[in-house]
Amino acid sequence: MTSQEIRQKFLDYFKSKEHLIVPSAPIVLKDDPTLMFSNSGMTQFKDFFLGYKTPTAPRIADTQKCLRVSGKHNDLDDVGRDTYHHTMFEMLGNWSFGDYFKKEAIAFAWELLTEVYGIPKENLYVTVFEGDASESLNRDQDAYDFWKSHIAEDRIINGNKKDNFWEMGASGPCGPCSEIHIDLRTPEEKAKVSGLELVNNDHPQVVEVWNLVFMEFNRKADGSLEKLPAQHVDTGMGFERLCMALQGKSSNYDTDVFTPLIAKVEELSGKKYTGILEDEKDIAIRVVVDHIRAVSFAIADGQLPSNGGAGYVIRRILRRGISYSYRFLDMKEPFLYKLVAVLQEQMGAFFPELEKQGTLVTEVIKSEEDSFLKTIENGLIRVDKLIQQTLANNLKVLPSEEVFELYDTYGFPDDLTRIIAEEKGLTIDEKGFEAEMEKQKLRSKADSAQKVYDWVTLEERDENFVGYDQIESETYITRYRKVENKDGEFYQVVLSSSPFYPEGGGQVGDKGVLENATESFEVLETKKENGLIVSLINGLPKDAGAVFYAKVNATDRKNSQGNHSVTHLLHEALRDVLGTHVEQKGSYVGPDYLRFDFSHFNKMTEEEIALIEEKVNHKIKESIALQEFRSIPIKEALEKGAMALFGEKYGDSVRMIQFGSSKELCGGTHVKNTSEIGHFKITSEGSAAAGIRRIEAISGDKSEEYFKSLEKQIIELSQLLKSKDVVRSIEKLIEENTSLKAEVEAFKKEKAKGEIGDWKNAYEQKGNKQLLVKKTSLDAGSVKDIVFQLKKEIPSSVTIILSDADGKPMITVGVSDDLAADYQAGAIVKDLAKEIQGGGGGNPGFATAGGKNLDGLENAYQKALNI
Repeated sequence: MTSQEIRQKFLDYFKSKEHLIVPSAPIVLKDDPTLMFSNSGMTQFKDFFLGYKTPTAPRIADTQKCLRVSGKHNDLDDVGRDTYHHTMFEMLGNWSFGDYFKKEAIAFAWELLTEVYGIPKENLYVTVFEGDASESLNRDQDAYDFWKSHIAEDRIINGNKKDNFWEMGASGPCGPCSEIHIDLRTPEEKAKVSGLELVNNDHPQVVEVWNLVFMEFNRKADGSLEKLPAQHVDTGMGFERLCMALQGKSSNYDTDVFTPLIAKVEELSGKKYTGILEDEKDIAIRVVVDHIRAVSFAIADGQLPSNGGAGYVIRRILRRGISYSYRFLDMKEPFLYKLVAVLQEQMGAFFPELEKQGTLVTEVIKSEEDSFLKTIENGLIRVDKLIQQTLANNLKVLPSEEVFELYDTYGFPDDLTRIIAEEKGLTIDEKGFEAEMEKQKLRSKADSAQKVYDWVTLEERDENFVGYDQIESETYITRYRKVENKDGEFYQVVLSSSPFYPEGGGQVGDKGVLENATESFEVLETKKENGLIVSLINGLPKDAGAVFYAKVNATDRKNSQGNHSVTHLLHEALRDVLGTHVEQKGSYVGPDYLRFDFSHFNKMTEEEIALIEEKVNHKIKESIALQEFRSIPIKEALEKGAMALFGEKYGDSVRMIQFGSSKELCGGTHVKNTSEIGHFKITSEGSAAAGIRRIEAISGDKSEEYFKSLEKQIIELSQLLKSKDVVRSIEKLIEENTSLKAEVEAFKKEKAKGEIGDWKNAYEQKGNKQLLVKKTSLDAGSVKDIVFQLKKEIPSSVTIILSDADGKPMITVGVSDDLAADYQAGAIVKDLAKEIQGGGGGNPGFATAGGKNLDGLENAYQKALNI
């Protein structure tokens, strides 16, 4: 049975059991402050479990793309070193929202595994929750009794809270679970040791294949448990492990989920995969084929590699793959990007985003490979210098601070530093390195540390967003909770009628005030969390149950929604001018400016930018009225031609925003008429990543300020130049400046010629070598020309020039070719630069250094005389 058939059988089975089959949610989470990635199948249904949204159906099944590389669920370091851990994996799942419970969930699982897939019953074991006295939780006797009708009682194992009580996180829905384990060992191995002894003991052939979670409780922030209003079922079956079981393999990597990718790596690298766990080459191949899946899906869902947040995680995964292939597969050129086509062929039918975004994914990965391989090459030079310094000082341990700087600042893999050091008979200061890592983690935690208390519910009222129609409203606080962070103590509130738009879709959240007759509180930010619109205020009202008046900052809202509406017009104009391959890949919409990222592989020309501006401003002048479809079936919206963004999760009903021919699915706030935007001006266009361009622009008030500022500058220039023809006056100045520069350069050369003769006669004989140490006020370019000439003309020489040109200390060192093996210009200049509080470098024959301390030139001069 192929992996495609295995996946389809699962979906077909649950469809026959009246489950709605839904597509996978994006692997990257855009609007969830608690998670960066979908790390389990239930993530997209979290609001259903919490009661914030009504399920689209009482029974649902799907296959969900998951990523476990950060936080509590982090499998990254295990990947490649065993047969079954992955970064990206598929989770097959079936769900019941207040419909069936334990009995049916257990029966479905058993029937599918044993009758549909044909797994021998004697290979299966199940676990049930044994209870936990500390939380007054009893043994899950119901699950045990239901299992008894399917499997022998001696194959039902009690499991502790760690293994058999599933929790979404520190707080949230949770409940006992029942795991199904499969024993894939040979009959001979089974005869020696019972599978009972190996369940949940990390045996590579006795593995958990399915987890049935029975959601009964909600974990509050204070750690206590409360019963959920309804009982739910949440199951997750590891697709890769299931394929391993059904295809009779002993490793996930031996299944057809991975073998086509492995075959391509073998072809490109010339290395043969043998499947040996400890073999570094095989580990590297497993890392590569795992990581290319994670990175490809993340990019296809809209997350580009970057230096922060989710983008940093994706970059780290990709760089781990590049590092392993560089070290153990001898791949010194980009090649991972060539695996994307194989992945598309394997999984494109089930996950069309791979096909749709294939070119972008390929280009981004190739660009990242190019960049990181250069980082490695540059890092090798730095490591070599560090090793030479360590050996020169008769030390055997590389200093932790510099190794960590290589890792943290320059992105050079620390394990590669270890390997190179070991080859030279050195080690790194492991304890010191770990201490530096811990310091960094503590700094990061301190920046983001936040203690969130439980919600206090005041009164059961409807909680609605009214901000599309009004920016002020009478309201009540329905619930509040305290929040403590590095800036102090604040309160999050949920309002019965909130005009505050919550951050989302690129648009910043609203700010404003919340006030009543006696008190006023600043609304610092508004976000959406688990379906709730949450506003942060700077205190707790004395009477939180009073009537309040909520007011949005009107100026900021006006400018933000103007910028948001203009991004829609910009998107359409870009597609008209550049082509329909253009798709939005990210945006920021605030009151001051807008940023728009889009797929395009070339730098825009000045003509294209001007045409885009012209098209957008034409739409603004047309005074096109907003057509808002506040709740329209997604199918109908798409049929009308609405743009849907890849990587976004849409419901059955959506909001569509239309300005003439511009139609987009969007939840943001917008102007009622394009004329309200005022004027649109692109302020910059550049590269955001491989295949991604970025436009920054302004509109409305900021656009008006921009042109007023330009006008003011023109007037001031005109006054300075004493001419109304500013352009011609500046052209004339440039011509005069060019002429003067040529005269100055000629003068410098004449002066330098005069200096050369004097400097030649100033060399001091030291044995069979010659040393020149000279102070000058010549500029750096002249000094460089002279030093290169002296290097050639004066054999066996070291030339050291100390310059104070323009009041800045500069040291230049030249070493003649016949001495370059014994006297390194770079080492000499680095030593002398300490005296001027500076640094620099170069090659063995020529090096320069600048500094901050001009007075230090005298010390450098005296030190140089002793070379």
